[in-house]
Amino acid sequence: MSFKDHFSGHAELYRQARPVYPPALFDWLAVQAPGTALAWDAGCGNGQVATALAERFARVRATDPSAEQVAQAAPHARIDYRVEPAEQPSLDDASVDLVTVGQALHWFDAGRFFAEVRRVLRPGGLFAAWTYADCHVAPEIDVLKQRVYGELTAPYWPPERRLVESGYADIPMPLETVDTPVFAMQASWTAEQFLAYLRSWSGSQRYRKATGEDAVATIEKALRRAWGDPETTRVVHWDFHVRAGRAPR
Repeated sequence: MSFKDHFSGHAELYRQARPVYPPALFDWLAVQAPGTALAWDAGCGNGQVATALAERFARVRATDPSAEQVAQAAPHARIDYRVEPAEQPSLDDASVDLVTVGQALHWFDAGRFFAEVRRVLRPGGLFAAWTYADCHVAPEIDVLKQRVYGELTAPYWPPERRLVESGYADIPMPLETVDTPVFAMQASWTAEQFLAYLRSWSGSQRYRKATGEDAVATIEKALRRAWGDPETTRVVHWDFHVRAGRAPR
């Protein structure tokens, strides 16, 4: 089946520029899952989630339809990477303790995907998907970031972006809802790292492809001035949302 591929063309930049998810999230998932024998990370991209899961689960199946993204993933003895869509996983029935989706659920055919989630989860198995949308640094930085996000690239974001901005609240989840703690997602970055993150956005990449110009370049000088010493790190905070559900026991 075909898939909406917004990242293969800049898989290396995406791997280098993405923030890291809170370790506390993965600790919580390992405790909430009925076991730690097998986890499935759907839409694994560059393997960031799979690598964290591999520190807590005996085996991890990590799948993504993009061969380019999987090629950028860090190898791990406990991770079995496969190039396949989330809607067609090569997993046995009732074999998985945990299914995760990090910043990718909005790309899936939700109906087909959740049918597979219900098929592969063992009784009482856990599902969790998370997403992050806007970020905040400081008012003088945020206003420049917003010029790129809310003005220049706004017409170039895929329509699925609205699902991210709603924290996945609009995606039906046919599982028993599990309440989740609040997890803080943040990173200490230099100006260079923050600019690379802005350029890794699918909206920024689509803007460049359509116009031949770099949207981030329009605010780069002002952002560097506002940032101060280029070696200074600032804390970047993201709006981070987690949805979780459990299969019938």
